[in-house]
Amino acid sequence: MGLLNYSTNISAQRTAGEIQAALAKHGARAIMIEYGDDGAAEALSFQVKTPQGDCGFRLPVAPDPVLKVLEQQRDAGKLRSHGVPVTREQAAKVAWRIVKDWVEAQMALLETEMVRIEEIFLPYLITDSGQTLYQVMAGKHFLLGRGEGGKSE
Repeated sequence: MGLLNYSTNISAQRTAGEIQAALAKHGARAIMIEYGDDGAAEALSFQVKTPQGDCGFRLPVAPDPVLKVLEQQRDAGKLRSHGVPVTREQAAKVAWRIVKDWVEAQMALLETEMVRIEEIFLPYLITDSGQTLYQVMAGKHFLLGRGEGGKSE
C-alpha cells in the first residue's frame, strides 16, 4: 500500500490554507508560512494564547523525505499509477496533506477536551533560541537538567 495521500492532486497552497483555517478555528492568533531559499514552503508557524501566555509553534513540512519514500515505494511497486508523477512538487503536495490530516485529527482531540493545545503541539514549541523543543531536546540527547538556570545534575 502506498503512502497516505500519495495520489493527491490538491495543491500545497490550498492545503496550507485548509490547515490555517483549522488552526484559526481553534484559537491560533497568528499564522505564517515559512519558505526556503528555493521559494518552497517548508514550515507552518502559528501562535496561540495559553494560560502561560502566547506560545509559538512550528510544524515542519519536508517534501524531500516524502519524495524519497515515494521513490522507494514506486520502485517496489507499491504505488498504483493514478497518472501521478513522483516529483518533488508531488512530494510537497503529499507532505502538506499528511500534515493537514494530522492537524485535523489533533483538533478533534482538542474539541473533545481530552487534551490541551499545548500538549498536542509541545514538540513543535518554538523556544527562545528559535529551535523547536524537540530540536533542543534532541541536541541534549533527551536528557533533562534540574531546571535551575540550565544547570544539570
